[in-house]
Amino acid sequence: MIYNLVIYLYLLGVAIYSRFNEKVRKMWRGEREAFKILREKVDPNAKYVWFHAASLGEFEQGRPLMEQLRKDHPEYKILLTFFSPSGYEVRKNYEGADIITYLPLDTITNARRFLRTVRPVMAFFIKYEFWYNYLHILKHRGVPVYSVSSIFRPEQVFFKWYGRQYGRVLNCFTHFFVQNEISKELLAKIGITDTTVVGDTRFDRVLQIKEAAKQLPIVESFVKDAPQVFVAGSSWPPDEEIFIKYFNEHKNWKLIIAPHVIGEDHLKQIEKLLEGRKVIRYTEAEKMVNGQLSMVNDYEVLIINCFGLLSSIYHYGNVAYVGGGFGVGIHNLLEAAVWDVPVFFGPNNQKFQEAQGLKTSGGFEISSYEDFAAQMDRFAADAAYLQEQGQKAGHFVKGQSGATQKVLSSVAL
Repeated sequence: MIYNLVIYLYLLGVAIYSRFNEKVRKMWRGEREAFKILREKVDPNAKYVWFHAASLGEFEQGRPLMEQLRKDHPEYKILLTFFSPSGYEVRKNYEGADIITYLPLDTITNARRFLRTVRPVMAFFIKYEFWYNYLHILKHRGVPVYSVSSIFRPEQVFFKWYGRQYGRVLNCFTHFFVQNEISKELLAKIGITDTTVVGDTRFDRVLQIKEAAKQLPIVESFVKDAPQVFVAGSSWPPDEEIFIKYFNEHKNWKLIIAPHVIGEDHLKQIEKLLEGRKVIRYTEAEKMVNGQLSMVNDYEVLIINCFGLLSSIYHYGNVAYVGGGFGVGIHNLLEAAVWDVPVFFGPNNQKFQEAQGLKTSGGFEISSYEDFAAQMDRFAADAAYLQEQGQKAGHFVKGQSGATQKVLSSVAL
């Protein structure tokens, strides 16, 4: 089969490229070490529920399911696998799973060996994961397999004449829990009818994050008595060139920037755009002790040059901006919207269901500086309107929650 040929060619490419790229090298090593981890940790007497997430975003979608399952059904153990280092390296110590490892590449030999070692009683594949050999062997073994928070579009290979053979992989799923009606209709056209529209489990996850938000004394000192605060999260240079230009001209706003890339070159680039403003980095502020911490309030811009704080930082803003929309695609809009703040994002958002919903509920797509400035001017002139749009965003998130319970109440546990 062509698929297996492609997998072996991909395997060869990864082996070669791993010599030159650290991220690929981690994945290559991790996949080879996976079977050693499984041999050491798998309890042959336990019943494992397997969750597979490609990367960090998919993990966040699967996390509410894992945590609710562990709470309601402690008789099961949880195996969590990742494809990408950006997921595994960040969450390899996650306490909500009993075993965490890379997923060995989808060869027939690897799939048989993996499933023979783990013997899962059921499996959850999050969003876009369709590994042909793993799924066919799971079906052959009679293991229930669920696709969660999946979303389908007409341009995907499954719905093209040349993708019919590979599209058979969809028949291996016991049930699809999809995000929208369009996905359900597309699947029905190719004979897949075991589907339920439940929405996206990420809405449940951001509500969990909100409940567990950190208190951040440095940020609290920075925003104290500020009339208005703007938070830019996961920003890239095209985003920064737009909103920094505006706030260089409107200095009555305090500005918090949490860039997606926190390398020194990027940080210096941001600081250059902010020339003439009083700027402090979060790690510099951390060095202030006791009474010195109040001095953070003297600064106009706070740059977050560390990870793990952004979801809590949105709490301190009156308006938010989520980056990526002028590049490969926007980052997590829901982490901002859940705090009842209006959210800006760039034009590359068509594939993001939450962006489409927010466009009528406190979210604002911009394509240029002029778009951004016009909307910000309206916020600045009309406090009631700003508050109304923020509340719409928050209500949108709350109104879309509940997918986790819908999924777990439908599976055979």
